[in-house]
Amino acid sequence: MKFPLLIIANLFFLFASAQNVPANIYGFKVPALNGSTIDLAQYKGKKILIVNTPEEADFSKQYSELEALYQQYKDKLVIIGFITNDFQIEPGSKKNPARAKNYKVTFPLAAKVLVRGDNMAPIYKWLTQKQYNNFEDTEIKWDFQKFLINENGVLVADFDPMTKADSKDIASALQK
Repeated sequence: MKFPLLIIANLFFLFASAQNVPANIYGFKVPALNGSTIDLAQYKGKKILIVNTPEEADFSKQYSELEALYQQYKDKLVIIGFITNDFQIEPGSKKNPARAKNYKVTFPLAAKVLVRGDNMAPIYKWLTQKQYNNFEDTEIKWDFQKFLINENGVLVADFDPMTKADSKDIASALQK
């Protein structure tokens, strides 16, 4: 009797988890750092570069590089930074969240999320699991991992955290 109940409970959990993940990138509406909502549907027809950004990190120079990329391509690209402390800052820390303010970024910043583990944000489930993105299974390696979605909402590239925003790989992917 316990075994069938366990199966039913697991199926319910899987179904409930899948319900939180929209079928495509345009189904996501995420809280913004400034208290508004970022509706990804508004970016149909543009490329979207999603980046998990740290509250504070050694790679923080990447904020200014991302801003330069955004300014260069903003007619056809939006960058969305997702603040996370999955790699650096302990929960409850008094350190300044969203150090990006120091770099004067103008691209949208989402409110803090988890990008790994059982409680990862639904958008990161979509980005990292082939069952949702139809591209690849991957794991978030560190801060500043980048995901490129084309103008049709299709995930087309995953860039390592060490890949700079001004790299040839990113420039080439943006030209496609």
